[in-house]
Amino acid sequence: MSALRRVNTGAPWEDAFGYSRAVELPNGLVLVSGCTSVVDGQIAEGGPYDQAVNSFAVAFAALERLGLGPGDVVRTRMYITHARDVEEVGRAHKELFDAVRPAASMIIVSGFVDSRLVVEVEVEAFRADGPAAEEAS
Repeated sequence: MSALRRVNTGAPWEDAFGYSRAVELPNGLVLVSGCTSVVDGQIAEGGPYDQAVNSFAVAFAALERLGLGPGDVVRTRMYITHARDVEEVGRAHKELFDAVRPAASMIIVSGFVDSRLVVEVEVEAFRADGPAAEEAS
């Protein structure tokens, strides 16, 4: 069994809170930490739809560093701060994943570390034919 692979992006919270942006398990499962609409250390402008698209872009960038993409995503979790944002965040999800159709959850939470953030996403992906999967068989 090979070691875990970790993706660290240099985001300040990764070092401050002791986590990795993504972790790939030897069985091919990839877990991507909560991603928000923070670009180059700044919260990207825009409403719930824009924040969802930007948040998923952060997750996709982590997957890309492991050689994976949106088509490898098997589960998404979308955390939002207001029920009124369900349609906008859902529309962003559909545009990004309609052909993939991962298992998905949308959960309303009381808030995030910065009150300007209204969306946070997590994704899980699976490497079906990579070195980690070959070792497991």
